[in-house]
Amino acid sequence: MFHPIRSMLAAVLAMASLAATPARADINVGVTLSLTGPAASLGMPAKRAIDLLPKEVAGQKLNFILLDDTSDPSVSVRNFRRLVDEHKVDVVMGSSVTPSTIALVDIAAETKVPLMSLAASARIVEPQDEKRRWAFKAIQNENLMIGATLDHMQQAGTKTLAFMGFSDAYGDAWLSALQPLADKAGIKLVATERYVRTDTSVVAQTLKIIAAKPDAVLVAASGTPGALPQKTLNERGYKGSVYQTYGIANRDFLRVAGKDAEGAIFAVGPVLVADQLEPGSPVRPVAQDFVKRYEAAYGPNSASIFSANVWDAGLVLRAAIPGALGKGKPGTEAFRIALRDALESTSGVVTTQGVTTMSRTDHVGYDKRAAVLVQIQNGVWKYLK
Repeated sequence: MFHPIRSMLAAVLAMASLAATPARADINVGVTLSLTGPAASLGMPAKRAIDLLPKEVAGQKLNFILLDDTSDPSVSVRNFRRLVDEHKVDVVMGSSVTPSTIALVDIAAETKVPLMSLAASARIVEPQDEKRRWAFKAIQNENLMIGATLDHMQQAGTKTLAFMGFSDAYGDAWLSALQPLADKAGIKLVATERYVRTDTSVVAQTLKIIAAKPDAVLVAASGTPGALPQKTLNERGYKGSVYQTYGIANRDFLRVAGKDAEGAIFAVGPVLVADQLEPGSPVRPVAQDFVKRYEAAYGPNSASIFSANVWDAGLVLRAAIPGALGKGKPGTEAFRIALRDALESTSGVVTTQGVTTMSRTDHVGYDKRAAVLVQIQNGVWKYLK
């Protein structure tokens, strides 16, 4: 028999139960990338990877809010503040290049919003202090990659080396890491030249390098601007070895450098040669899975380390979120602090580029497994085992 009073009471109790259960807030992830400007060849692959990231973790919805910083550090700063003030983000990913990311470190600490760097420089996370405690990256530091590069130079009998790098924070970071490690390896730095990302000629710098007669040249650049020294060295008849950094590991560099890229060697994350890795590598299946997903969406040979950097940041973030959820509600300072602490506690997270274990003093966490040597041969990446 239908009892209207009982039905009404049941409805009231159900509504009271719902009211007693706090609504779960979404986790908002801000993203600032260089989708236009000189670093667009790095930002666009990263944007595509953002689109592939899972939109739910531990039953919690993730919202990604993406802004273009036009490869300009000042715009990157404005984007960060906008993401915090207007979109109430719990974490920010970005930016695509070191200068635009270093500019965010102070603001991350000021606003107490964790920063997941998509740029490489160790200066973003080192030395660890109260400001950099809010910055993290799942990208190898320069000293790890330089160590692998210098090992190869030593095996090749290199005694003298020249450096040509960006005249910005990216070039500064590589040069400062290179100098002590080269000295320790017994390799003399005989010339140091710099150039701007937007330069159209490096002939003067190249002639000075050639005059110093180095056995090898290390180019510290990223994206398509890294092709300019590579091409100019060849055009001016340089016969030594040319080494690059992982900043040029994308197809646009190969396209712009063309045949002049042939023979260049650089240390890079394993994802670039996922199918060439040893079968027992813990990184291989993770890297292959990412490449398969990315290329299924965007076509053959479309994956790059710049898209992988985003995927890896996502892997580390997803590992940290469950621990943070028990200590604060998304959208609150308590959750952001808990997320920072959880990121510091991530352990044994296998990414496409290594195995990372972070700590209070190490916000990268990679070991030597995160650096492999690759050479450009016949227009493709070749793993040098």
